[in-house]
Amino acid sequence: MQAKKILLGILLLAVFVFLVLQNKTFFQKLILTKKSPLKLYWFIPDGVRADPTVFTIFRWAEEGKLPNLKKLMDMGTYGYSKPNFPTHTPTAFATLLTGSYPEVHGVNDGPMRSVGYPLDKVAIPGFRSIAKKVSPIWKTLEDNGFKVALLSIPGSTPPEIQKGVVVRGRWGGWGADFQTLIFETKGDLTRRIKQGRAARLFFFGPQLTQYIDAETPTGWENVPKSFSHPKEVTMTGWGTPIYTYLYDTTDDGAVNYDSIMFSLDKKSSIATLKQGEWSEWAPITLKWTAEDKTMDVRSDVKINLIKLDNDGFFRILAFYNNANTNIVQPPELADVLRQKVGPMIDFVDNFPAQLGYYEEDRKTFVEEMNMTFDWHTKAISALVDSVSPDVVIHDIYSPTVMLCSKWWTGFIDPTSLRYNEVSEEERKKLWEEVKDMYGKLDTMLGEVMQRSGKDTYIVFSSDHGVAPLSKNVNINNLFAKKGWLKFTIDPKTGEPIIDWKNSKVIFLKMAHVWINPNGLDGKFIRASGPVYEALRNEVKQSLAEITDDNGIKPLVRAVEWEKVKEEMKLDPERAGDLVLENAFNYRWNEEMSDDLTLFSQSFDTGYKQAVDPNDSRMWTPFVIAGPGVKKGNYLGDTPVDHIDQYPTIMKGLGVKIPEFVQGKILPIFSSGR
Repeated sequence: MQAKKILLGILLLAVFVFLVLQNKTFFQKLILTKKSPLKLYWFIPDGVRADPTVFTIFRWAEEGKLPNLKKLMDMGTYGYSKPNFPTHTPTAFATLLTGSYPEVHGVNDGPMRSVGYPLDKVAIPGFRSIAKKVSPIWKTLEDNGFKVALLSIPGSTPPEIQKGVVVRGRWGGWGADFQTLIFETKGDLTRRIKQGRAARLFFFGPQLTQYIDAETPTGWENVPKSFSHPKEVTMTGWGTPIYTYLYDTTDDGAVNYDSIMFSLDKKSSIATLKQGEWSEWAPITLKWTAEDKTMDVRSDVKINLIKLDNDGFFRILAFYNNANTNIVQPPELADVLRQKVGPMIDFVDNFPAQLGYYEEDRKTFVEEMNMTFDWHTKAISALVDSVSPDVVIHDIYSPTVMLCSKWWTGFIDPTSLRYNEVSEEERKKLWEEVKDMYGKLDTMLGEVMQRSGKDTYIVFSSDHGVAPLSKNVNINNLFAKKGWLKFTIDPKTGEPIIDWKNSKVIFLKMAHVWINPNGLDGKFIRASGPVYEALRNEVKQSLAEITDDNGIKPLVRAVEWEKVKEEMKLDPERAGDLVLENAFNYRWNEEMSDDLTLFSQSFDTGYKQAVDPNDSRMWTPFVIAGPGVKKGNYLGDTPVDHIDQYPTIMKGLGVKIPEFVQGKILPIFSSGR
């Protein structure tokens, strides 16, 4: 019996050797097959400041205020990271997601101008995927077999990945993207004129706040009784009107408007609201125009009655579902998210900020912000369950909107020029609201951790911090005083009309001064010669001489375009003739006014653009946990560079790092990894 077993064993071994010899390649692949790809959840909320002295989030975590962050710190390596100049969203995201500086990836700014293009319009939108000159991490990972899901990531649209998922890349000019709108009583246009271009998305896009007056109602059915003469307002947003019926429910003999009914057809009501109330979501069909074609898009709307005065003055917010089949890839995912999470509430307010002109705006802001966190938190599980991605890269924009808005950073950061404008009691309340926002980020981190397996790399970082802002420096007004810039102000809108042909110098967002002594009209041509050099030097000297009443000079440095690659790591082709760095608490402002005022108080109290990235107010968290990452490892109070995050993540995932990457792999892995 024993001999038979030995003989059988020899026979089986011989068969195995024969098969190996006949199928050598197959067995080599079988033996050398890699494990399934390690997974990644990279959470990059926008504008999350972290520093050792004021926004001490790691200390908050140790104190138990951010328990999920504390768990992630214990699971991995953590510290601070610094962006590159000019320290704002499109540039910083491009740097994080390519591991290179603007000199390589090309995203110098948000609304970029460039040599060979007219200055009167944006030549290269920094939020569009095509602005990058090298491939982002999601494209490289997809090419290496990873299924990638991108949620609300700047620079991700139009989509560069074919097999993965893209949900509303912010401001990429792709798909039917419906921004939140505000409708307000026009009156004498005082507010509209004061707002000027700030009523438009990014100052040159669709009008975000629309000013209209109420009229006498016509054609309504089944309306409620009003004890004052009712009023009607037609709010047309994205091609579709919402009719409003203003009425007075108080039988007190006085004009006292207190309620508004909203309808899509003047027959049935979708909501009836009093001041401060929100409606439920209502289905609505909107119209989207692109390339001279208009199409119907199924969406949803949620309405907030921000303010309603007794005399009928109104201020109303309409929030439109941010996800539809025209702005999600694959399209059917939009309906899946709607069913599992609800209509998308991506981020609070808009840019430039529309909330902040009335005290009632603050309540709306906080409530809207909380809704965005609720949606994004629920979307984590819904996205993972629905599409089973290998990689998720996820952003929420609300943190930076809060910290850059009117109410918080300028009154809680001791380095602010406006710090003492509030009492200690009020400051304590403001800090509670800010820390509550960080708590919501922590809840999102907890959800990420819950949905991630043991082989998942979890990365928590951000694009930039936020510093206090106190004053605008209206340098185009200075250029006008010098006779270098010619413009008039539209009396109906407050918007400037620039005489490009007769202008020689202009400042355009966010840090660039464009100069040509022969005029700025037509395609911009880089000037040269003694006349050009003299004018540029005179502009530079004029900027250096600007001094506030407190003795502060806002200009830190003005760098000529020939030197921006060496000194700022920027792309010279997309740089102005001078690139400006401003002092903290000050902001270069593109807007113009008839009175040519140089300094003005800023509308918002937080900022992050064209300042020194080495300053801790610009720093962000960098936390990474996953296979082989050192546990409980603090990197110290010196920040790493944003460009280092990309190659470090790629090292963990086992993917070859592209040659264009300028960052280095951080020493965070255990030996042998």
